[in-house]
Amino acid sequence: MSKKKSSSKKNKAKGTGPELPVGRLDITRSGMGFVIIEGLEQDILVKPNDFNTALHGDKVKVQVMRSSGRGGGRLQGMITEVVERKQQSFLGKIELSKSFAFFIPETDKPMPDIYIPLDKLHGAENGARAVVKIVEWSNNKKPVGEVMEVLKEEAANDTAMKEILLENGFPLSFPEDVLEETARIPETLDAKEIAKRKDMREVLTFTIDPMDAKDFDDALSIQSVKGGYEIGVHIADVSYYVEPETELDKEAYLRATSVYLPDRVNPMLPEKISNELCSLRPHEDKFTFSAVFLINARGDVKESWLGRTVTHSDHRFTYEEVQEIIENEDGLYKEEILLLNKFAQRMRKQRFKKGAINFSSQEVRFKLDENRKPIGIMIKESKEAHQLIEEFMLLANRTVAEFISKIEVNKKTLPFPYRVHDQPDEEKLTPFAAFALKFGHTFHTKSPEQIAASFNQLLQDVQGKPEQHVLEQLGIRTMAKAVYTTKNIGHYGLGFEHYAHFTSPIRRYPDVLVHRVLQQVLDEQYLPDKKMEEKCKHCSERERAAMDSERASNKYKQVEYLMNFLGDEFDGVISGVSSFGFWVETVEHKCEGLVSITSLSEYDDFRHVESDYMLAGRRSGRTFRMGDKVRIRVVAANLEKRQLDYEWVIATAMKEETGDARARKAAAKKAGNKKHGKKK
Repeated sequence: MSKKKSSSKKNKAKGTGPELPVGRLDITRSGMGFVIIEGLEQDILVKPNDFNTALHGDKVKVQVMRSSGRGGGRLQGMITEVVERKQQSFLGKIELSKSFAFFIPETDKPMPDIYIPLDKLHGAENGARAVVKIVEWSNNKKPVGEVMEVLKEEAANDTAMKEILLENGFPLSFPEDVLEETARIPETLDAKEIAKRKDMREVLTFTIDPMDAKDFDDALSIQSVKGGYEIGVHIADVSYYVEPETELDKEAYLRATSVYLPDRVNPMLPEKISNELCSLRPHEDKFTFSAVFLINARGDVKESWLGRTVTHSDHRFTYEEVQEIIENEDGLYKEEILLLNKFAQRMRKQRFKKGAINFSSQEVRFKLDENRKPIGIMIKESKEAHQLIEEFMLLANRTVAEFISKIEVNKKTLPFPYRVHDQPDEEKLTPFAAFALKFGHTFHTKSPEQIAASFNQLLQDVQGKPEQHVLEQLGIRTMAKAVYTTKNIGHYGLGFEHYAHFTSPIRRYPDVLVHRVLQQVLDEQYLPDKKMEEKCKHCSERERAAMDSERASNKYKQVEYLMNFLGDEFDGVISGVSSFGFWVETVEHKCEGLVSITSLSEYDDFRHVESDYMLAGRRSGRTFRMGDKVRIRVVAANLEKRQLDYEWVIATAMKEETGDARARKAAAKKAGNKKHGKKK
């Protein structure tokens, strides 16, 4: 790095400009803090006395005071402001006295106890486990909190799910002012508003959703018209009900997304909106925001229209019902569904031909008993019914983004939350291409188009081969993460030059932002949002937190399920390799656990070959490579750590066999000594 660049970063870190740098506070178990700032190579050290009420994970402003150590060393600073709390509510225990109460958070990160006024205990007794929200906190004083929920001791798995949500910054309930504001929203559609909209209530319309869905945020309509078919993609008009800067809007923005755990949904919006007012339930008139397409008999999109509508769903389908109609070519509205599926499959084929990457995905779903404990695991695969909905949602999302991308205000593009996906990281792609070549798969990396074509060819070639699992998993890991931003660089994975999220405003806040900007453009009332990029970053961060919550909860349920199978054996596939062992995902239920290298040490001395994603035995030459099929035994299941431990079954057999051989050898030696009259 040149001195000029170094100096520039240093000035930025010290806050010599108009704005102090903003970053995330990471507090270690020892109590020391480090502010991590994007684009700054070195984290800023912050001592506990300089936290200024900031907690682990908070977004903060930091003033750099000095560099610690001789000759500069590490940058050291103090936090001047908490910009955004990662977590407002905490799980822990109540300690009660006659005149006051304290709440002790259960966390491995240092944080102060929370003072609870007696009138804010809401029935919590001494020693009770509870969820407490911080309601006030001035510097140099104890934080003040309020009990939001008293937890029942017998529901350990329920508590675990709540803890996962809280740790990732998702509130468990809605504030009273939000619920009051929601309750005041009229339940009947306003006649004046209906008159302003395109009325599509007479057009055949239906929803297709999972069996257990309650928030139906999209519907399809179809009718024959001159030149082909008019197909509408109708989306719940959340932005009509959730107005900017209301308490409801602020809470939706704070959450930014619904979180889907195995046994519950933590919604972005109160149920009255998500499951009632906005949900496109059958046989009810609803306000919608629509993308309507004229599609000819071949399946080509000839025209499109965007705007607000009023619609009426005639039927609610599940994916399973639609799949049955597709496979049997019979059932309710069979002609319409078969036609929609024909168009969807054509669009899908064209997408992949134009460079979209065809990564297949499997979703694990748990069958739960009345106590939310898993009693079975199902693998959900994408079928044509899912692809039907997916293709029309992609079409609507792309159409909206293309439309907005052409709008300029004062010769500047309109700030808009695009959904973008960057090209693969070259540092990750190069070793992946070299690894794929070992299996005979050539990878061309000279251009983004060649990379996409190589991926699709590889995914096609590996079907049913031993290396399929490993190459699919490693291929996905080379991909960048999709994010929200005003900088439109396109969506590489989908092969779209313009893309945005328009179709799920009940569960994603960026879709609400998209609806608002789109309506401004349609009304020709441009109000460029100067904070749009900041909102995009927040939504991307909340999306990652939701994904972390979903992964952690799935892992918990996997451990909870396999606790019933300790000592049992299963077939598995090696899903990851490290210097301390390898992970195995069971074939039957996709549960991942670790086979530690220590459990293999008596069989051989294994070394980690990072370039080949494998462990190799120094004496035997035995290898464990990512993608290999193995037999494992479940030996431990730790719910607190959400961790499964497996044992390689063959290793046990080898160990026993080796032990038998040693015993036979010792017996033979003893017999030989006796025969020749030798003494010890």
